[in-house]
Amino acid sequence: MAELPMTGHPMKERQRARAMRLSSLWINSRRTMNAWAVQLGAMVLMALLSLPAQAESVRELSSFAGVRDNQLVGYGLVVGLDSTGDQTTQAPFTSQSLTNMLSQLGVTVPAGTNLQLRNVAAVMVTADLPPFSRPGQRLDIVVSSIANARSLRGGTLLMTPLKGADGDTYAIAQGNMLVGGAGAQAGGSSVQINQQASGRIPNGAMVEREVPLNLGGNGGMLELQLNDSDFGTVQRMVTAINNEFGQSVAYARNGRVIALDGPTDDNARVNFMARVENVQVTPTQAPARVVLNSRTGSVVMNSAVTLREAAVAHGSLSIMIDTQFGVSQPNPFGEGETVVVPDADIDIEQQEAYLQIVEGAQLNEVVNALNALGATPQDLMSILEALKASGSLRAELEVI
Repeated sequence: MAELPMTGHPMKERQRARAMRLSSLWINSRRTMNAWAVQLGAMVLMALLSLPAQAESVRELSSFAGVRDNQLVGYGLVVGLDSTGDQTTQAPFTSQSLTNMLSQLGVTVPAGTNLQLRNVAAVMVTADLPPFSRPGQRLDIVVSSIANARSLRGGTLLMTPLKGADGDTYAIAQGNMLVGGAGAQAGGSSVQINQQASGRIPNGAMVEREVPLNLGGNGGMLELQLNDSDFGTVQRMVTAINNEFGQSVAYARNGRVIALDGPTDDNARVNFMARVENVQVTPTQAPARVVLNSRTGSVVMNSAVTLREAAVAHGSLSIMIDTQFGVSQPNPFGEGETVVVPDADIDIEQQEAYLQIVEGAQLNEVVNALNALGATPQDLMSILEALKASGSLRAELEVI
């Protein structure tokens, strides 16, 4: 009788086959999920690329002519300081101002009196007068010392007229100072936190006179002034405003000013201006620009900056000067003098530099290409200027 071949247990064979089928199904499902994920990511990317530019309201891009703040300034005195005021010997106008103020209050100071004031400080008071301000409204003011007062903390500002550019008084300021800084000194040592020579008085001024403003006085005609001059944005804004009202009410005068044919009635004009401010406009892309701050070394560029292919070599040059002082003495019986003789050692080192290709059609590529040069911000300014001169940098250079 022939011998039968050896086989495994039937139950184990079925479990092994079932496990293989489950593994195959899991792999296929995983591949399907990956494929769906790739397709979904591509769809999301296409949707993001197809999104229009962000629209902004007219209020954020422009303002109506005449609707603006007006700056006010005044000269006054702060009293009640804790021996931290002006030294009148070095700031004689402080004592002169106090004498004039006392004379108006019926107090006569004898001529030639040397006032040693330590609790008084001469200050300048500034404020912004918002549009449409009426008498009786309150303004925040800023008080700043103009002499050698150490601190204005705890002082009280006396009644100070605030005048505009025309010399007329538009507000009166008075109140207790709010100074954020603090300091102390003793035994020749001192410590200070923040600034103590200036402070604020919330609601410290009261409007006494309004600024005349006649909106729509020329037959209801208004002017809309863009924050930045741009012909493309002006054209889009005119189109959007006319579409909002269904008729031609906006006319472009130049790259910044838009004329509006508004109503003559005050209430209707306010509604008209409110609708204009809420119109949504998509501004044109800002021109490519690189801003260089020569004082701090900051370099800022917008997303429109591109860099054509160019080769740049950059290497730093360093000069080191080391001075050693030696003593030259004469002979014991000589008549010479002992002198100190400096011995200077000057060493110049220059790093090796090789031409590197820089290029970028997008902002991140431009940044990576410039970072590859390994230049400091100060050197980067010179490199950007040279790239602009060569025609590789496609942007405007602005130095602030």
